[in-house]
Amino acid sequence: MSDTAPAAPQFADLGLPAPLLEAITSLGYETPSAIQAEAIPTLLAGEDLLGLAQTGTGKTAAFALPVLAGIDVSVRATQALILTPTRELALQVAEAFQRYAQNMRGFSVLALYGGSAFAPQFKALERGAHVVVATPGRLTDHMRRGSIKFENMRFLVLDEADEMLKMGFADDLDAVFEKVPEKTQKALFSATMPAGVRTVARKHMRDPKEIRLHSGVSSSLDTITQIVWEVSNHHKLDAMTRLLEVEPVEAMIVFVRTKTASMEIAERLEARGFAAAALNGDLSQQLREQVVDRLKRGLLDIVVATDVAARGLDVERISHVLNYDVPHDSESYVHRIGRTGRAGRSGTAILFATPRERRLLHLLEKATGQKIQSQALPSADAVRSGRLTKLAARINTAREQTGALHEKLVADLLTLTNLEPEELAATLLAIMPSAKTLVEPVKDLPTAAPASQHDGYAERDSGLVRYKVKGGRSNGLMPKPLVDALCRHGGLQRQQIGHIKLFNEHSGVYLPELSEATLAKLASVEINGIALQIRAWPLPPGESEPPTRPRPRKDFAAKPRSAKPRPTK
Repeated sequence: MSDTAPAAPQFADLGLPAPLLEAITSLGYETPSAIQAEAIPTLLAGEDLLGLAQTGTGKTAAFALPVLAGIDVSVRATQALILTPTRELALQVAEAFQRYAQNMRGFSVLALYGGSAFAPQFKALERGAHVVVATPGRLTDHMRRGSIKFENMRFLVLDEADEMLKMGFADDLDAVFEKVPEKTQKALFSATMPAGVRTVARKHMRDPKEIRLHSGVSSSLDTITQIVWEVSNHHKLDAMTRLLEVEPVEAMIVFVRTKTASMEIAERLEARGFAAAALNGDLSQQLREQVVDRLKRGLLDIVVATDVAARGLDVERISHVLNYDVPHDSESYVHRIGRTGRAGRSGTAILFATPRERRLLHLLEKATGQKIQSQALPSADAVRSGRLTKLAARINTAREQTGALHEKLVADLLTLTNLEPEELAATLLAIMPSAKTLVEPVKDLPTAAPASQHDGYAERDSGLVRYKVKGGRSNGLMPKPLVDALCRHGGLQRQQIGHIKLFNEHSGVYLPELSEATLAKLASVEINGIALQIRAWPLPPGESEPPTRPRPRKDFAAKPRSAKPRPTK
């Protein structure tokens, strides 16, 4: 009896056609991941599939490769539809299809998403894109216009179905399922399995094979050290600067909640002399690719990113991940910190948490199966020591490049200045930019902001976007109906909603950054007969929202009561 373990499956064992095998070999794929090993043969066999798999498990290839295997490039018609929750993911999936289909002459893929012109999309659909990757909102627009045809549809894939349901696209998904031919093969991938996902599968799929993979989160994060620094919101930038001065950072991703924050923080880091850039959904695909390429080549050391923009980002030299803002959920946290510790290397993930956010740590520890170590902010002495160490390293590196000309230059300077060698060295350091910081005073940062009502608003609103809604005091708008409407129609949780300030004709409310689809749904919601017409309402640069002050209590003692006689019974 042999004790030899069965060999791991290879892509050649899964039944994929030769052109696809050649393509994935050229892309550096060696052995299939767990989700690929199970999903590819299932989909090639024509079965419907319900796959529970976390981000980063290789699920794009798990459905893209078998879909491509079933595409007839000689038929100029849309044969596969892939739905994704966001524009960024749609572009990423479309690019993956293009790479895998590099040996399929005549193949075409089209990404449909909001914010782009309709005319080029109409033309591409008329030419017959073989695979369409779309967001639900833009796909619904094309369905209303009759510009997308379903009669030749052989495959329908929902990627990150749980996210699409969270964003309020349940009705749109039902409409798509009803539109595709009954014979269409369906696959649904989801990181979690809430009741809504089960309902979709039960309602629209034919006896789907269920693949439920253990996320393998703990083992994949074993090489990552997780640390939490307790720091108030208005000291985060200083704390990050100290992190960069003390930690041996090769390259770092800084995660924030909003696009605006990514731009602002990247600019402030650049102003402090760091090689930093923003990465968010407002950048064109070409600009995003340039940022990632510069990071890979060492021309950038810090990228300040939103969750969606950094999805799937794999750069080996990333040594640190900083959660500048605590993520909204534990899955986002796992995805974020997984950007470091790649290819067996060690990595460090640091989380900035305000005192009020520390209660969330146990949820993150549960998601990763690991303890997040609490660590004090670097002291002033540690900062000075870090600066000195880095300067010494630069001097040692430069020493190897010196020669006779440099030694003659020093001798000439000693003669011309009439200084002693130690005095000359000290003077040169004084005019060297990177050495100047060594003589600057360094103060210790406080670990938390003072607990006051005003700071409470700042803590609560950190990382949120200010929105303007129609309706205020003159229309009888009150916070509770507004919160109820945001939760019921916007899919928000009450704890996600920040400070609300009522004005006469309108109101301001701090919320997580909302998708276009959510904004569109909320815009027509009415309170007291007035549509909310919600839109982003950025503050002017340098200004902050003043906290609502309690209204002064009336001094009833100052006004004598009228001496009306009580009615007698």
